[in-house]
Amino acid sequence: MKGIRIGDKQSKYPIIQGGMGVGVSLHKLAGTVSKEGGIGIISTADIGYQEEDFNTNPIKANLRAIGKEIKLARDIAGEDKILGVNIMVAMKEYATIVKECVKQKIDLIISGAGIPKDLPEFIKGTKTKIAPIVSSLRCCKLIVKHWINKYDYIPDMIIIEGPEAGGHLGFKKEELDEENKPKLEDITVEVVEYIKEIENETGKEIPVISAGGIWDNKDIKKYLNLGASGVQMATRFVATKECDADEKFKKAYIDANKEDIRIIKSPVGMPGRAIYNEFIKKTENEKCYIDKCYNCIKTCNIANTPYCITKALINAVKGNINKGLVFCGSNVEKVKEIISVHDLMNELACEI
Repeated sequence: MKGIRIGDKQSKYPIIQGGMGVGVSLHKLAGTVSKEGGIGIISTADIGYQEEDFNTNPIKANLRAIGKEIKLARDIAGEDKILGVNIMVAMKEYATIVKECVKQKIDLIISGAGIPKDLPEFIKGTKTKIAPIVSSLRCCKLIVKHWINKYDYIPDMIIIEGPEAGGHLGFKKEELDEENKPKLEDITVEVVEYIKEIENETGKEIPVISAGGIWDNKDIKKYLNLGASGVQMATRFVATKECDADEKFKKAYIDANKEDIRIIKSPVGMPGRAIYNEFIKKTENEKCYIDKCYNCIKTCNIANTPYCITKALINAVKGNINKGLVFCGSNVEKVKEIISVHDLMNELACEI
């Protein structure tokens, strides 16, 4: 079994833990996943929500928390392990956050929720590697060609997030209907074939990672056999002892049934997959009062957004589920117990 190589480091297993915000994947989860042979990812989305000055100066709090969380994760994982961050293109302070992560010498930046057109600009002359999230071959080609033409930079990795992923999705709502839904298997085959051409032209190895709806080692083997270098998984890592979210957040996953999973319209402007709860039910019928804007998302307009996504996500991660937004993947109803990251990694890596 071959791990994933990033720069001069290589993971033991071909498994990336997906970034989950706000606050679901911070230093404890990401650091432990890296320690156990995967690649742990810290979500930078409002990462400073626990800082005392978050309400008065969120960007300052977020930048400070980035340094803290990366250091704490490194203390858990060790310097020889791969550690990454997830940064949403939709964030208003996107460039500032990217620069801070590079300053903290993060190994890998994974970036989606928009097209990271200018990401190569911020990592010139550093060891930090970058990976765009794509949802189709068309999107992949657009980013690869743009990075090569404008920056003479070839992606260090490609993450394909299919329609079964959790949180914000890179698909139109009608594409998520069962009859129109693209298959991750098909997208993977197309992207792998295209990336092989780029590898042959440039001589650079570019791992392709499949994500969205991957549950067990059988799924992992399936995508490895399709040519992917590894997989990214998030939902299963929520139900771990080391996940940074409140226990009530984890219990929401354990209690969820298939009928509880809904595609919602997020204030970010993208559809998202979440657990249908009292909060979502309420926001379908009325606009929530917003007493403060955290200036987090470029596309959010406080005048017409149905609710503050920052506040909703913070409520959820703190365990105030009925006033919070609980993002999840399509397989959340399969989650039945909370286990350690060590046991989960051993289970996932078995017979790969």
